[in-house]
Amino acid sequence: MPETSPSTVRDWLRGIEVFARPLPVFEPEKAPAEPSGLFLTWLTEAVDAGVPDPHAMTLATVDEAGDPDARVLILKNADSSGFQFAAHAASPKGVQLAAVPRAALTFYWAEFGRQVRVRGRVVPDTPERSAADFLARGPIARAEALLAGQSRYLVDPEARERALERSLARVEAEPELVDPAWTLYTVVPDTVEFWQAAASRVHVRLRYERESTGWQRRRLWS
Repeated sequence: MPETSPSTVRDWLRGIEVFARPLPVFEPEKAPAEPSGLFLTWLTEAVDAGVPDPHAMTLATVDEAGDPDARVLILKNADSSGFQFAAHAASPKGVQLAAVPRAALTFYWAEFGRQVRVRGRVVPDTPERSAADFLARGPIARAEALLAGQSRYLVDPEARERALERSLARVEAEPELVDPAWTLYTVVPDTVEFWQAAASRVHVRLRYERESTGWQRRRLWS
């Protein structure tokens, strides 16, 4: 760890080597006509290579003041209709999406030097599908969601533990119990961009843009 002066930290960061390992070759002209197929190919390759948490993604929203907010979530599904995640409607992200139902997603697989960026409107799924997602969660995850305390100030950790124990007992007594505020959301993309790093720094970028006639593919400057 360097000294904490700005110039020393800056030099230290600039000295960290990036993209020095062998990286895949991305040929945009061979990409499929719509983005979900290419996304699933890249995701599968990350899974097969043992990349940690390959389905983790950054979800970016805006708050009531218009300020950006971001956090890492787990992807629940991806297909031609969009990219799915789940959240409690009373959480900050749920409240933000109710006010401004648009979001951006970012996936990054450092081992491959690959990034995927998604932007689009956000649509809540049906109560039935949201309930099924809730029931697929583990007992502790369901018990904590039922407390609806995400992101509130934690004044008394012991009180939180007692509340969680009571909620877990309730879940165990009522295994079909569902929190109606638990929601599956789908990001219906307007754009999906695939970014492949290169050691030369001449990176390869391909953006899919949704138009009235379907998806259009366009190369971008690196």
